[in-house]
Amino acid sequence: MSEPPYSSTGQDASESVVPTPVVAGWREWVSLPDLDVPWLKAKLDTGARSSAIHAFDLEEIDRDGDPHVRFRILPWQGSEEDAVSVECPVHDRRLVRSSSGHSEERIVVLMDVVLLGRHLTAEVSLSNRDQMGFRMLIGREALRQGFLVDPGRSFLGGRAPKTVRRTNRGA
Repeated sequence: MSEPPYSSTGQDASESVVPTPVVAGWREWVSLPDLDVPWLKAKLDTGARSSAIHAFDLEEIDRDGDPHVRFRILPWQGSEEDAVSVECPVHDRRLVRSSSGHSEERIVVLMDVVLLGRHLTAEVSLSNRDQMGFRMLIGREALRQGFLVDPGRSFLGGRAPKTVRRTNRGA
């Protein structure tokens, strides 16, 4: 009888279940099913540790002794249409350094994201991304849940319908 195959970590390879990575482009359409946001254009950024979403009108509240945050998001770049109001538990507070080197404390929440048909849970910091090219940035911590990013490709999961892209103005 032959020995079972072992992974480089010394574990029985038949016991380790690693999903086959999905190749994604540097920008993709995602959905936020718990927030009823079916289409949101996101930048996939392996240089960023955490994920972020454009959030405004932040209000911290207490729910039976647990910290929560209320905020609004705008799914469309350059548009005030279809604003979504959200309330969720505060997962963490973190000092986050922006790409310009400026550090600020941000509230972090957990969000379910559907990327290329796969569900993932992302720790998402709430920030003002109004001047950024994308309303959402998905960082490497979330991408570690089974994604490889091909920086030379875009929208490998397909594009939103044309009417949605026109509303988004930046497709």
